[in-house]
Formats: sequence, C-alpha cells, structure tokens
Amino acid sequence: MEHYQARLDGVFQALADPTRRAVLGRLGQGPASISDLAKPFDMALPSFMKHIHLLEDSGWIRTTKQGRVRTCAIEKKQFTAVESWLAEQRSLWEARTDRLEKFVTAKEF
Repeated sequence: MEHYQARLDGVFQALADPTRRAVLGRLGQGPASISDLAKPFDMALPSFMKHIHLLEDSGWIRTTKQGRVRTCAIEKKQFTAVESWLAEQRSLWEARTDRLEKFVTAKEF
C-alpha cells in the first residue's frame, strides 16, 4: 500500500505544475522533441529539462534518443492509475453522500 501511495504522490506531484501539464497536453497530440516542447516556455533548457525528468521519473512520459534528438511520448498507463484512484474516491464519497441523504431525509426526529 505504501508503494502504491508513493507512486500516486509522484503522479500527482507531476501534475501540480502548469508547465508539466502543458507538456502533457502537447504530448497528447503525439510525440515531440525536447526542443519543440520547450519552445513555448520562457525558461532556460536546463530548467525545462527538470520538468521533463520529473515527468519521466513519475511515469507520465518516456523519452528516446535518436542521434542528437531526444523525443518524448506520453505513457498511457499513468492515466489508468489516476482513473482507478479517482473511481475509488468517487465510490467512497458517493456512498457517504447517499448515507447523509438518508439521514437528512429520515422522518424520525
């Protein structure tokens, strides 16, 4: 359970930054080189690479190198992990709100 929680922490930490979310949004359209991904951002390449490394370490993307070009692609398995966690949370909270509704609408006072 701790490993699962630590993995989710990394997954959500990666999503906490708008630059990383923008990179994931762009990669949703297909693979791209690091230089193409970095173009819209006003930051030095080493700073941008920290975002890429965090996304890669958290499992959101994978990178491949061909010659001098490093290309990034999205990893869909992390979406499955997030969807599973959200489904668990949704189920938990729907059950709680259903019990609350029953309690509030009970005619016994």
